[in-house]
Amino acid sequence: MKNNKFGFSFKNTLIGLFTGFINGVFGSGGGTLLVPILNNIVKVEEHKSHATALAIIVFLTGASSAVYISKGTYDIELTFKVAIGSIIGGIIGAKMLCKVTGKFLRISFGSIMIIAALRMVF
Repeated sequence: MKNNKFGFSFKNTLIGLFTGFINGVFGSGGGTLLVPILNNIVKVEEHKSHATALAIIVFLTGASSAVYISKGTYDIELTFKVAIGSIIGGIIGAKMLCKVTGKFLRISFGSIMIIAALRMVF
């Protein structure tokens, strides 16, 4: 049975539950998991998976942040300082997304994930 555009999907809900849990525990990971999941499991085109993951992350980070704020695990001053650059960088990155190939996205995203993983381990 095929779902309508906004209908319930057990698979998609499970994906959301998993990525939300990882994001809540580690404070990140939503995008690093969502992009490959959307590409490989849900079969979403490369550009659309990056953009969709970013849209989903708004909800992930909003929910996780609400819990962090309520528990006092939050540096509001640092948040605003970093947010200024993040907003500008996000706008530039979103405009550039439309100008690069899917292959470039895969290679650059994968490279960044490998570098991040190595930095976390070492």
